[in-house]
Amino acid sequence: MRRTAIIVYTASGEKQLQTPNVLEMRGICKSFPGVRALHDVSFTLRSGEVHALMGENGAGKSTLIKVMTGVYEKDSGQITVEGKAMHFRSPQDAQAFGVGTVYQEISLCHNLTVAENMFIGRGRYAFVDWKGMREKTARLLDSLGIPARPTQQLSSCSLAVQQMIAIARAIDMDCRILILDEPTSSLDEDEVRKLFSLMRELKSRGVGIVFVTHFLDQVYEISDRITVLRNGEFIGDYDASSLPQLELVSKMMGKALDDVSQIKKREVPALEGGAPVFEAQGLSSAAGVRPFDFAIRKGEVNGFTGLLGSGRSESVRAIYAADKVTGGEIKVHGRKARIGEPIQAMKLGIGYLPEDRKGDGIIAELSVRDNIILALQVMKGFFKPFSRKEAESFADEYIERLNIKTASTSTPIKSLSGGNQQKVILARWLLTHPEYLILDEPTRGIDVGTKVEIQKLVLKLAEEGVSVTFISSEIEEMLRTCSRLIVMKDRAIVGELSGESLTERDVLHVIAGGGE
Repeated sequence: MRRTAIIVYTASGEKQLQTPNVLEMRGICKSFPGVRALHDVSFTLRSGEVHALMGENGAGKSTLIKVMTGVYEKDSGQITVEGKAMHFRSPQDAQAFGVGTVYQEISLCHNLTVAENMFIGRGRYAFVDWKGMREKTARLLDSLGIPARPTQQLSSCSLAVQQMIAIARAIDMDCRILILDEPTSSLDEDEVRKLFSLMRELKSRGVGIVFVTHFLDQVYEISDRITVLRNGEFIGDYDASSLPQLELVSKMMGKALDDVSQIKKREVPALEGGAPVFEAQGLSSAAGVRPFDFAIRKGEVNGFTGLLGSGRSESVRAIYAADKVTGGEIKVHGRKARIGEPIQAMKLGIGYLPEDRKGDGIIAELSVRDNIILALQVMKGFFKPFSRKEAESFADEYIERLNIKTASTSTPIKSLSGGNQQKVILARWLLTHPEYLILDEPTRGIDVGTKVEIQKLVLKLAEEGVSVTFISSEIEEMLRTCSRLIVMKDRAIVGELSGESLTERDVLHVIAGGGE
């Protein structure tokens, strides 16, 4: 549905076309026991625009979206859709008025076909017109340029195509407002490009799109306007073209970017000499990692880099024995060691923060306290539990040290923002006082401020003598943090960079050329 544009004039008298607001939220407030999540927040969405909703973890983005979609009822404020006052009491209420949501974790059925996923839950009769359903699905997929077949099982589609199918389902249900919550967090560059192409097509049809992401470059590539929230409050609504990226970061963090500048300017020394703390020779795993050699010295920060699927995560999983090791030799402080399972790695002083925070990191139903003490308790043995006083003491220490935002140590970790969950997992490993810490994507899906805190923590740990392997999808972040980069391609090491060669250009050259 396309709405007529209106003419507005700028302060200089310049004429501009502006589409009317399809969604308006004014003075939205929402509180939970002991927490004020939103206070007097406003948000407007125009027909046919992509509007980025930005803020650090805990800023109120998720709460605002849940109010927007009827998951939460607002305490006060007003919501209007195309000029009509609305009070959404459930997601079904919001959906009935054209509000569709596609979450980061796709809620479709992988064992069903594309057509079945498109129409599941929408039938009213005992008999299904299978032929008509497939034909309608085919027309919709074709009109949106989605590379999938109606009869194709969803599990055979790439993650990006699954995202597109979820979007197509929302559009087919007469969605005029589309909310995309971190849709690109697990996509590679080509998949992001395809998703953005679909978003532009929907925008041209008059759909208003709310875009939530932590990738700043993507915000400026696709967005028309940006709304910033901080600590549950509305900071401002800006045209993307007139808000410099550094200014956006400053508004999100609520302070100048001195901390970021310090990290960028800091010269990370390359350590020379000294026996390795950990080394591997010919290490390989059942995950398809080709035999590789690796070593790290005391106080060194190194990293594995490469394109998505290059084998960087699989390599560190082999080091920690998170995947079955199929060959190679390992030495710790020059002595041969056997690491056949993670508990053996832990007892040798190795900690591992996994790439999949929700699947492999947190225990969602447990408290912050229990998640923090988990690794140390495993090493001690579950038949020798810590006293409540000891556990509280450990948790309090690291909540303060890492500035973890939580109502109490007893708060379920699932209630925390992504960045604070990541800090809890870091606290878990710091409590074991590791000699060697592996951090796989520790800053993925978290806000800019927490990213800076984690990078500073990594450098501080190195100064204290901890050896750290750091993996990030963002090359710039790796260059700021690491003194040596191991470049991977097709699950094999193809180069190693340090010193003056530690530049983005050289990293890309090695990846492209397959060698130094």
